[in-house]
Amino acid sequence: MAEFGLEPTLWGLFIGSFLAATLLPGGSEIILFALLKSDPQILWPALGMATVGNTLGGLSSYGIGRLLPQRGEMKGLPWIRRYGSFALLFAWAPIIGDALCVAAGWARVNWLPATFFMMLGKFFRYWVVAYAATF
Repeated sequence: MAEFGLEPTLWGLFIGSFLAATLLPGGSEIILFALLKSDPQILWPALGMATVGNTLGGLSSYGIGRLLPQRGEMKGLPWIRRYGSFALLFAWAPIIGDALCVAAGWARVNWLPATFFMMLGKFFRYWVVAYAATF
């Protein structure tokens, strides 16, 4: 891992963040908090790895939604229909976040603004956790 210039703990954070954003349960906030408590100097790399990993995990749920047949209704769809990609600011939220990502893919929301709002919401959530860990 050293050849990439990142500590193995940051890769662990990335993987944990990715998995936490899929339909699998996970607590990436706890990983980030513990990492920053032990080494506050890695604040920005840790925020970046957690945000990118969690966003890519959310995009995998978005991709699953695109593959689902377009029949019936699904959880999160009313929010997506009403607010569009803006609703993905809440993709970080427990339970509803996964549903919003899948529904956005199913509804064929443009992936670029979807990614932007998803990443923005996830970054803000991680920033709050990082703030709590470092101050």
